Parts: sequence; structure tokens; C-alpha cells
Amino acid sequence: MTIYDTNNIFAKILRGELPCHKVYEDEHTLAFLDIMPRSPGHTLVIPKQPARNILDIDPDSLAHVARTAKKIAIAGKKAFNADGITLQQFSEQAGGQVVFHLHVHIMPRVEGVALLPAASRKEDVKVLEDHATRLIAALKG
Repeated sequence: MTIYDTNNIFAKILRGELPCHKVYEDEHTLAFLDIMPRSPGHTLVIPKQPARNILDIDPDSLAHVARTAKKIAIAGKKAFNADGITLQQFSEQAGGQVVFHLHVHIMPRVEGVALLPAASRKEDVKVLEDHATRLIAALKG
């Protein structure tokens, strides 16, 4: 297995070297909006622990990621009046992984509306700010 790259984009976000539209953070995880969303509210949940993907993450850290993913899924369904949620996790290049720090995609879905193609367009900053505000409000209840 390939080793963890400490200079991947998510590691840089965790260190504060790159900005993100943060919607949730705790001791073990960070959740922020995907800048090329496939649906409104498309959020990424990552562990703070360095982990390339599901194949090498510590089971306890993976459990923290799963708990945060559930919180974001519930908030996303509420904030975007979604009919459902799609969760995705890709491991290794052959599995579709592009950024080699474990992450889970949470995408609110509306019946009959297809996901945009992956990495097809960068979202406007004002739209991302609005989506972050909506998710944060939904997380607060």
C-alpha cells in the first residue's frame, strides 16, 4: 500500500494552510463543503488523523467519521429539503479516489434530480457561503 502523503489538499486544509467552507468540527473530524459540488450541500467529512483511505484508517477514527457523516446527512436532508442522501467513499485510484486522505461525500438528493458530473464545475463562493450557513443552522437544530 502507498504511504500517506502529508501534503495532500485535505492535510493542508487541516493544518490551516488552505481555506474551506467549514460546517462542522470536533476533536476527531472536520466537515466542509466540496468546492465542486455534485448537489447543493455536497459536504466532505474527513478524519483529523492522517489516513490515506478506508484500507489504513484506525477503526476508532473510522467510527468518528461515520458518526459525523450521519450528523451531516441529517442536517443536509433538513437544510436542503432533500428526499434522500447519497454517501460515497472511494479507496485507491482504481476505486475512484482522487484525494488520498480518507473522505466521505454526503450529497443531499432531490427525487428526479441527477447528480452533476464529478469535478465538473467550481461553485460560486457566495453559493457555498449560503450552503454552509444553511447546514450550520440545521446542525444547531
